[in-house]
Amino acid sequence: MPEPGPSPLQSSLPAAAARFGAPLFANAMASGAEAAGAVPAVPTVPAEVPVRAPAHVPVHVPAAGPASDGGAAAARQASPALERILRGPSGLGTASLHLAARPEEPLASAVPEAPVEPVPGHPIPGLYHHPIPEPDPAQVEEVSRRIKDWAVDEVDLYPDDWEGEFDGFSVGRYMVACHPDAPSIEHLMLATRLMVAENAVDDCYCEDHGGSPIGLGGRLLLAHTALDPLHTTKEYQPEWAQSLHSDAPRRAYRSAMEYFLRMATPSQADRFRHDMARLHMGYLAEAAWAQTDHVPEVWEYLAMRQFNNFRPCPTITDSVGGYELPADLHAQTAMQRVIALAGNATTIVNDLYSYTKELAGPGRHLNLPVVIAEREDMSEQEAYLKAVEVHNDLMHEFEAEAAALAAACPVPSVSRFLRGVAVWVDGNHYWHQTNTYRYSLPDFW
Repeated sequence: MPEPGPSPLQSSLPAAAARFGAPLFANAMASGAEAAGAVPAVPTVPAEVPVRAPAHVPVHVPAAGPASDGGAAAARQASPALERILRGPSGLGTASLHLAARPEEPLASAVPEAPVEPVPGHPIPGLYHHPIPEPDPAQVEEVSRRIKDWAVDEVDLYPDDWEGEFDGFSVGRYMVACHPDAPSIEHLMLATRLMVAENAVDDCYCEDHGGSPIGLGGRLLLAHTALDPLHTTKEYQPEWAQSLHSDAPRRAYRSAMEYFLRMATPSQADRFRHDMARLHMGYLAEAAWAQTDHVPEVWEYLAMRQFNNFRPCPTITDSVGGYELPADLHAQTAMQRVIALAGNATTIVNDLYSYTKELAGPGRHLNLPVVIAEREDMSEQEAYLKAVEVHNDLMHEFEAEAAALAAACPVPSVSRFLRGVAVWVDGNHYWHQTNTYRYSLPDFW
């Protein structure tokens, strides 16, 4: 895979080798060196660029957890250098996130280095986030055109009367904001197709467009075989293959995964399948609670949301970026914690921005403010504001853990992957804030 570029961090290589294992570390560094020149390096961030997080963000070492050892503590104390890699695409240095385009499929010009301009919508007051520049309009237009052609012509995703809702989702703007280092439009399309397919499954099987908790497990299992194919006898293989065309969610999963497999490595594909199985398990837990009219404890709800969340999206940031985080580095406990925290924080963003939309729907829709209000005997306003605090705590912990890992393992692909996840977190907030077609804020301030 292409060389992701040098890390701006100056950490101890012997310490990193001791922490992660000398053979693993040496192999990762060697593979990066062999790929040098394949893709222009990502420039380091100039020293004068302001760090991403404000000074008040806590970087203490928690009493327990995967990163509570002395190495993590030392890493967090070096926060100014580390936060540069985590700050996301804001202000000066934004263009360094955009790799050179492939000659056969040029991208539009990178986002210019300019102050962040106001964007549509209002951020939730008190919500910790990082503003980003507007995504490149030419890229947004091209991704939007291609994804609609795919949805209509290739997978017959929706009937004509759903077209307005599809357009209002603004998935092109969403994915361009989340993946500014994609080296081509086709790389951006990998994430865009998968995002649309995942939402088709959620809408058609679980929620807005005919979804139901009744029989959900069977529907999800069969749809999952579009991602993780069935290996069976010659007698039954044709019937399974035909089933993948039987409804819109399965058609979308099958097609999106075929495109993904053309450009992802086998380990990246297997990683994605694993995260989608996590997602489906979260769907089933929420469906089971709906069937029994059960409101979980807050910690139980957060456990469900760790699975029913955005994790499959940021975890493919290297596939979309045109490089690979080695499987053994991705599987490290510290990396898994960072990815989980990012997924958890971004999913609470969805709970908060979609709060009024869900309240307006039929029945009781579980989200974090609703669960807090019920289980902790709070008013709707108090519960919502506490949910904002929960999100902020998750964000601070995500950034601290990512900074510690970047310092402990200064492998170029690790540094770039962590930055990619942080950029995805910022882009996800941007899309929720600016998608006024779907979301509006409650009157709590």
